[in-house]
Amino acid sequence: MEPHDDTPPGSGESPFKGKTGLTRLINALRYSLDGLAAAYRHEDAFRQEVLLALVLIPLALFLPASGLGKALMIASVLLVLVVELLNSAIEAAVDRVSLERHRLAKRAKDIGSAAVLIALINVVATWGLVLFG
Repeated sequence: MEPHDDTPPGSGESPFKGKTGLTRLINALRYSLDGLAAAYRHEDAFRQEVLLALVLIPLALFLPASGLGKALMIASVLLVLVVELLNSAIEAAVDRVSLERHRLAKRAKDIGSAAVLIALINVVATWGLVLFG
């Protein structure tokens, strides 16, 4: 059941969840653009991966591959951006809780970093298989 704007304070429900229709879509778009801007402004790795995407995505369109191959190549690059955004969100949430060193904070950050590494390996494997496999 969707919560409403009249959700009592302290109920555990977000007052922002009650928005529906066009208002929700506009807010969601604004929040997404804010997130992209924040990641670009504050995350070096995200900026580097955006630059990589700006090179690889047009390159995928011009290389001799089938439509499906091009789609896979582009999707693998976009997946890196998605995983990096999630990794950055994890890091920000962990840092918000505490900046002191803790084994669970390190584990969360390391696992997020490992996810990015796997996404990058996926780019290499996908591009290699499409172009040479």
